[in-house]
This record gives sequence, structure tokens and C-alpha cells, in this order.
Amino acid sequence: MESFQIHKGVVAPIDRENVDTDAIIPKQFLKRITKTGFGPNLFDEWRYLDPGQPDSDPASRKPNPDFVLNQPRYRNASVLLARRNFGCGSSREHAPWAIQQYGFRALIAPSYADIFFNNCFKNGLLPIVLPESTVAKLFDEVYAFPGYELTIDLERQVVVKPQGEEIPFEVQAFRKYCLLNGLDDIGLTLRQSDKIKAFEARRLATKPWLAHTLQG
Repeated sequence: MESFQIHKGVVAPIDRENVDTDAIIPKQFLKRITKTGFGPNLFDEWRYLDPGQPDSDPASRKPNPDFVLNQPRYRNASVLLARRNFGCGSSREHAPWAIQQYGFRALIAPSYADIFFNNCFKNGLLPIVLPESTVAKLFDEVYAFPGYELTIDLERQVVVKPQGEEIPFEVQAFRKYCLLNGLDDIGLTLRQSDKIKAFEARRLATKPWLAHTLQG
């Protein structure tokens, strides 16, 4: 998992409340058997005027010119600004996969659905919670200034606006540690590989029949 330390990027506004995971990545794309390739179908029903299927070529489809991510000023955005209860609906982990694979590194919203919030951290995304009034002001500034960028400093736990104003945010210490070091659940486990190997060796030394049982 890619570590997150300091990120500066253009902000894209998704100006809707209660954006659910089926809007983030529609159900037909869950048929894919790999963990990759979801970025082109992020917000699929909003981004395109024609219906999409897992085998559709994005280059041949009809983009919706009114959707925010299709507007030139937001096409290289890597910070997603949203309204309350973002990521509600089903618990599909494909939602943060699609957001990350599109190119976003962080999200800012007043609140998130619990499972989606947890899945973001497990996949290297930083979901930042800020007061609703602060988020509303950020929406105003994003709309007012094309190319509006924010800098997110995870170590210091601040969002830095273009003029230098800093907005503090909270993040649980263990989640912060994992993001700073690029550790997902597998990465955390592999850090204990020597202890795991030692345990397995001791177990087989005292119970050698287990080797035959496992092989069988």
C-alpha cells in the first residue's frame, strides 16, 4: 500500500449528500474478479450518458459534459470534497478501490458511512472529517477558483488552504501510523513474519505429525 504523508492536489466537489456505494461503483462492475481496473467506472452512471458494462471500452463511451469529473478544471483532481454521509449503502470495498484507482488520495466530508470509512483506511485513502460549516466554505472556494488546491499534511494533521490557513483534523493514531508507513492488514502481518516462522517451527518440533496432516 502506498504511504500517505503530505499530498497536494486539485479538489473536485461532489455536491450531493448521501452518496451511496452503488453510485460510486455500480453493481454490474462487481463481477470483475480482480482488485484492479475500477477507476474508469467511478461514478459511472453520472459520468457517462450511455450504460456501462464491465467489458465496455471507456474511450468509446459518451461522457456526460455536466458531470464534475468531466469538466476540464477537475480532470486531474486528487482530493474529493463531498457532503454528509458519503459512502452509505452496501459495504462493497470496491468503492474505495474505484476512488483510489481513479487518482484520489484523500476525501473531505462532514461524515461518512462507517464501513466505507474503515475501508478507506485499509486501502490507503485518507477520509478527513471536518465540520459542515468548514466543508461548505471549501465548496464555495472550490467553485470560485479554478484549479483550487489543498495540501494535506497527515503527520501534522492539517489541511492547508492556498493562502496558508491551516484546518486541523482528527485521525485515530493506529490508522495514522498505518497510512504514514503504507501498511495494510497484510503488510502489518508480514512485519511479524519472523515470529510466525518461529512459532511454526516450534509447533512442528513438538507436534511433528502436523506436517503430515497439513500435507495430506
